[in-house]
Amino acid sequence: MNSILFILLRRLRAPMILLIIVYAVSILGFVQIPGMDHEGNPWQMGFFHAFYFVSFMSTTIGFGEIPYPFTDAQRFWALICLYATVVSWIYSVGAVLSVFRDDAFIRIMKRNRFQKQVKRIAEPFYLICGYGETGLLVLNKLAERNIHAVIVDVQQNRIDALEVDNLGYKVPSLCGDASRPDVLQDAGLKHNYCIGVLAITNNDHANLAISIASKLIMPNRPVISRTESRDYAANLDSFGTDHIVDPFEAFSNYLTMAICSPYHHALYDWLTNPEHRALSEPAQSPKGRWIICGFGRFGKALRQQFIKNHIEATIIEPDPKATQAPDDIVIGIGTEAVTLCEAHVEGAVGIVAGTADDANNLSIIMTAKELNPTLYTVARQNEQANEDIFDAAEIDIIMKPSVMMSNHIMSLIKAPLLINFLKKIQQEETTWVKQILTQLEDVIGNQSLDSWSVTVSPWETEGIAEIMGQQKDYLLKHLVTDPDDRTIHLPVVPLLLHHDDQYILAPPLNHKLKMGDSILFSGHYQASRKMRWATNDITTIHYILNGINGLESPLWRWLTGIFSRTSKNDI
Repeated sequence: MNSILFILLRRLRAPMILLIIVYAVSILGFVQIPGMDHEGNPWQMGFFHAFYFVSFMSTTIGFGEIPYPFTDAQRFWALICLYATVVSWIYSVGAVLSVFRDDAFIRIMKRNRFQKQVKRIAEPFYLICGYGETGLLVLNKLAERNIHAVIVDVQQNRIDALEVDNLGYKVPSLCGDASRPDVLQDAGLKHNYCIGVLAITNNDHANLAISIASKLIMPNRPVISRTESRDYAANLDSFGTDHIVDPFEAFSNYLTMAICSPYHHALYDWLTNPEHRALSEPAQSPKGRWIICGFGRFGKALRQQFIKNHIEATIIEPDPKATQAPDDIVIGIGTEAVTLCEAHVEGAVGIVAGTADDANNLSIIMTAKELNPTLYTVARQNEQANEDIFDAAEIDIIMKPSVMMSNHIMSLIKAPLLINFLKKIQQEETTWVKQILTQLEDVIGNQSLDSWSVTVSPWETEGIAEIMGQQKDYLLKHLVTDPDDRTIHLPVVPLLLHHDDQYILAPPLNHKLKMGDSILFSGHYQASRKMRWATNDITTIHYILNGINGLESPLWRWLTGIFSRTSKNDI
């Protein structure tokens, strides 16, 4: 508000001074020019009458001459003052309108309105810095779970697009540079209901600045940051960023897993991708020599994973010096048949079109298919708007950086233990992974699979904490019991239990829970709502433990008996 008043006073200084001078001279003239009363006696107008007359005269309302008819001198002065005040008002109104149309003033007004909206938030929310494709996907997924968010983006057209998105609630948004600490604080970094910061702009340096500022100002506030560079990832990690999301590293892992460990890949896909394919037999990517087109950030990450897993690869790159490509490469883009033949595409088992241009990636895939119809194809889709074209191309795996990042971020938000679980299953045998997949398929079928974490604590599971305070045991099987019917289990599978520094994969149902235990579950989303309700309602917990329904209390049985006897007497 201080900025608004300062701009108003500065921009309207000249019009206000002009109005004051014109009014002062006009009033002084009417006071000094002698008039005549109704009896012809000399009469001098006072300051009050002069101010009153000039006020309605300058607005051209025209109440007439008061309190007595004017002399010619007064009427001549009134004509001069009339034109002077009207011109002054026109100039002043024009100055006011120009201020309200000024871009700087509009930005300040929007920022003040944004600050008020953020201060009025009374529910947990995430501060999302960057509203590109990833930000849009994350916001929609948060809205589905009725989790609020605040948006900051440096481009006004993205903020304007947010206004027409149908999210079910108003999202406070600001066009500003989120890497500036003052913008972060205006966006609610210090707000009591802010539960995390998502630095997901398309600029690694901006994400680094956001993460550093967030950790320095609010060290305990969780920060999830996007990066596409190893150097920035190391820098983010050194400043204590809670989670660093690199889409190229994640997809390289994903593809390598599909080639080497199809069942591990299927489990990963089920737990991270809401649109996972129904499980039959996981489709195994062929083993052999691959072709990687493009040696940018994606190509480098993929080649590193291939080397780690002993997968042979041929690199196609148009500018090896700029990308620091190895010596044994084929120079070119990969869209030409000559280049692909030089890379011996006829003897390859798979090809990855990983350039930053969607048209080139599609051209690479189509040309490669003509030369070798049996190729396993992988393509990078950079723009979400090209989704229909990529789907029509019948590509085996499509790498969508924005979708992969949004899925990864949502996994961190809804179930932080999920990332730990996905890391640990890579060390497990295929037989164990098959068992988990079978359990999940029995529970979920072809429907969407959801994951969530439950931590046994007085503030998250109040009912369980009360039971434990009474020295009673509460087992994992009680946690997965349906609160509506204790004879059946909820459609969930416990995947991981974490206590202190220990992790237990697929914990047994007879495991005795302790305070501080965190358990990762996967299953139906509705089951998570039932589970969270049951952990806090003491009556439901007694029903789960002992089969005693709260409605079967002595008072209820007494009232039931009275109504029963009354009914019999009526009969």
